Amino acid sequence: MATSNGSSTGTKITALVVDDDRVINAIHCKRLNKLGIENHVAANGKEAVDLHCSGKKFDLILMDRDMPIMNGIEATRELRAMGVRSIIVGVSTRSIKQEIQEFMDSGLDDYQEKPLTSSKVISILHKINCNEFLD
Repeated sequence: MATSNGSSTGTKITALVVDDDRVINAIHCKRLNKLGIENHVAANGKEAVDLHCSGKKFDLILMDRDMPIMNGIEATRELRAMGVRSIIVGVSTRSIKQEIQEFMDSGLDDYQEKPLTSSKVISILHKINCNEFLD
């Protein structure tokens, strides 16, 4: 089940963290919270797809590659097929170019190795023109 870890600052940016690793979820949510980004968590790709089917929308999706039930490649393809236009960033420990390219080809906008550092999150936000949140 998805959970919310957002701040109450009235932020305009929303993010969905999709990862089956609770420690990684906590790290990524903490980084997003520090930047005032409201975030939600899904434990696998199916939960992410189900959230979108229920009408939820996010500006940014941080998508793990390897998860049970529905992996990040399948979930990204499904979300894109549904017309989801969120910025989807693949986040994985995979470092082989062919595996990264396969993930990118599923419909990602960017790829970062995990865990995300503050500088990686800021880099992602710059790419999606969220400069007003980085001052």
